[in-house]
Amino acid sequence: MDERIERQKITSVQNPRVKMVVALQQKSAERRRTGLFVVEGRRELAHCLEGGLEVKEVYVCPEIAGEEVCVAETCPVWEVSRGVYEKMAYRGGTEGVMAVVKARPLGLEDLTLGDRPLMVVVERVEKPGNLGAILRSADAAGVDAMVICDPLTDLYNPNLIRSSIGAVFTVPCVMCSSEECIRFLKAHDIQILTAQLQDSRPYYDTDMRRGTAMVMGTEATGLTEVWREAADAHIRIPMLGRLDSLNVSVSAAVLLFEAVRQRGLHNS
Repeated sequence: MDERIERQKITSVQNPRVKMVVALQQKSAERRRTGLFVVEGRRELAHCLEGGLEVKEVYVCPEIAGEEVCVAETCPVWEVSRGVYEKMAYRGGTEGVMAVVKARPLGLEDLTLGDRPLMVVVERVEKPGNLGAILRSADAAGVDAMVICDPLTDLYNPNLIRSSIGAVFTVPCVMCSSEECIRFLKAHDIQILTAQLQDSRPYYDTDMRRGTAMVMGTEATGLTEVWREAADAHIRIPMLGRLDSLNVSVSAAVLLFEAVRQRGLHNS
């Protein structure tokens, strides 16, 4: 950390800044109202900075963090006691560092796509942990973008950030309606592959070398009819046991890395 930044200290949990951070952690309405969210942990903060997001202020607990934490030179830094940090933290084991960050919402028109983009689309997936895990797989597979259609949680939910391990900052991510996404995919000649059991064929029998969007719904209800009708092909992962579905994040990983295999993009 740049020692030229004067650290101000907070030792009371009644401090207004502490209350602000707690509200951002706990309330999606507060995140929407302010356009701010909280990032906890060294790795997550590093990915956030690498992604070019604007860090408004950083809170460090020296008793937990130990060694210096690298942040932007112009960012205000607040030193907090262990009790204050534990009050502010959404989860344990976050290495004594957290930051308040300005949200940077993206629209479909903001996406930069290659000649044969690979995208992952999820419809009405509610659990932040699943969305975060899908983002991790999306980052690993080098996808061009992830689209969350008809979202039931916000992109900066602390559980989503945690489970993505910062991939929410490395993968371009858009929230929109299913209809908007379908129009975008059709306009850009990106084939729509819907993961579903009905009227489908094994995923490995489908050509994924052209521009492709893998579309998945919830484990409980699957995809809505609008996606089934818009699809260029319906694909499934063969289930050899007694259950009829995988966790949506596992399914996403399987399908995305089949596309990677077909495209020959693996690293030796």
